[in-house]
Amino acid sequence: MRHNAPASKLQKLIVVGDRLLIKPKSTKEQTKSGLFLPPGVQEKEKVQEGYVMRVGPGYPIPADYGLDDEIWNQDEKEQVRYLPLQAREGDLAIYLQRDAVEINYLGDKYFIVPQSSVLLLEREEE
Repeated sequence: MRHNAPASKLQKLIVVGDRLLIKPKSTKEQTKSGLFLPPGVQEKEKVQEGYVMRVGPGYPIPADYGLDDEIWNQDEKEQVRYLPLQAREGDLAIYLQRDAVEINYLGDKYFIVPQSSVLLLEREEE
């Protein structure tokens, strides 16, 4: 993971559903591949960029009951399944700021962003 606070510092945070925890990127930085958002675009379009620090489990989907399974025979705790998100920790995300919620955690600024507000992801080759 690039550009992150100590990973152990963020391990206590559980990102819910289809949301991402993003650390904003300095407006002066340019990625190795040349991706750069000019300040005019950032102000006019309210588009921001930052690094994905934590990823939620995804979009919840209903538990799949088979025809032979009776609902009353299920354990009390229903298993929830998730459709995983496209974003991964360490990705550079370009997202719409209007849908982001700013938080401060242990002195650092982060944004909680729904994946639907992410316009583009840049991932370094593994």
